[in-house]
Amino acid sequence: MNMQVPAEVLEVRERPLSNPVSNGIEFSFSPQLHARFDTQTNTFWSRWSPEPRPCFNPSLLADIRTYYDFLAHTEGRIDCYGEEHPIEYVVLASSIPGVFNLGGDLDLFKQLIEARDRPGLLRYGRACIDVLYRNYLGHDLPVTTISLVQGEALGGGFEAALSSDIIVAEKNARFGLPEILFNLFPGMGAYSFLERKIGQKNTEALLTSGKIYSAEEMHALGVVDIVAEDGQGEAEVAALIKRRQRSRNGLSALAAVRRRVHRIEFSELLDIVQIWVDSALRLNPRDLKLMNRLVSRQNGLGDSHQIH
Repeated sequence: MNMQVPAEVLEVRERPLSNPVSNGIEFSFSPQLHARFDTQTNTFWSRWSPEPRPCFNPSLLADIRTYYDFLAHTEGRIDCYGEEHPIEYVVLASSIPGVFNLGGDLDLFKQLIEARDRPGLLRYGRACIDVLYRNYLGHDLPVTTISLVQGEALGGGFEAALSSDIIVAEKNARFGLPEILFNLFPGMGAYSFLERKIGQKNTEALLTSGKIYSAEEMHALGVVDIVAEDGQGEAEVAALIKRRQRSRNGLSALAAVRRRVHRIEFSELLDIVQIWVDSALRLNPRDLKLMNRLVSRQNGLGDSHQIH
């Protein structure tokens, strides 16, 4: 097996990055992030398992950035057992049963806000949009990106799912943007991604409701593309890839056209992050108390994988 692995990726790992498995290769970028290339479907699957809460902690964001650097270095092709395979699909998913991702690290937010640490908040927000924007651009490769949502996708987790070309959600999946509950807004791409997809009125209704929505409600609104039966998400992704096989090149090109017509510039996302930081620093003690309650909720979901 001749793996095209960037030297700078290998240098920061104490153990080998890749491991051959049946029908592909597995990659361990960290205890929080693993990936697998499937040679039968030419698909890269990544699954995260963040600790101690199922949210975007800074270490997970750095791991995702390393994975995306790796994807860029492949230039769209990967050697496996002496055979070169094109990378045609990149799938984003979770290893935690019942939870896709609960979004931003609210405990860290609270600490940074109380310390009046504007650079720290901006640094965190920039790290979030860096990885979301790379996925939105399809890693500058002729690929189709897919988010497989199995369970709760809240706040930044919802934003991460929105950065993909296609969202496949199991029926038990739930979506929400709870930031308005503690007097803030989702600042890492939600408005930009949703407005291009469902328009200003529906976008602002979602951002200001604070409600939790089912996969079928999101499908009816045009946010989710496919709803799968519970436990059948991976099979549905495989079926989708099979249906698209004959027209994959044209459909991938159409995704690139859609990104061009509904262009989102990185500068737009960065400007919104700066607005988010300024807004976060205006939160009062009551708002922070409500945020702390949601931290407890994140902890509870991480432990039990369900809403109480």
